[in-house]
Amino acid sequence: MDEKYYEELVKIRLERARELLEESEALVNKDSYKSANNRAFYAIEKGIKALLASIKTDAETHTGAEKMFNYHFIHNGNGIFTPDDYRLVRQTNQIRNASDYDDFYITSKEEARRQVQNARYLIDKIEKYLTEKT
Repeated sequence: MDEKYYEELVKIRLERARELLEESEALVNKDSYKSANNRAFYAIEKGIKALLASIKTDAETHTGAEKMFNYHFIHNGNGIFTPDDYRLVRQTNQIRNASDYDDFYITSKEEARRQVQNARYLIDKIEKYLTEKT
């Protein structure tokens, strides 16, 4: 695959990350907190996958994307993304997992709003990084 393919893939994934972020915000406003947690995580994951596409790589699983983000952009990165960013991704995934699969998991509006704020923070940071990189 050529350079143009990856450039387009980055754009498409960032657009989808923004769509998912908007969905998560709308779901919080509709008091659908578990679904908002889900969409917030997937917004982050699409953002991470945009980062991975920017270095011509990809991941097939949530865990794979998290690990590759950690490896390429935190441990071997230029300091823009921090261990705190990685912890935020992990935490968002854990809350998404509980929201999706734990029938007894109870989430609150505050937690869902925090998930959306975390997603917005990371998507903004990813977008800024990718814009400045080009």
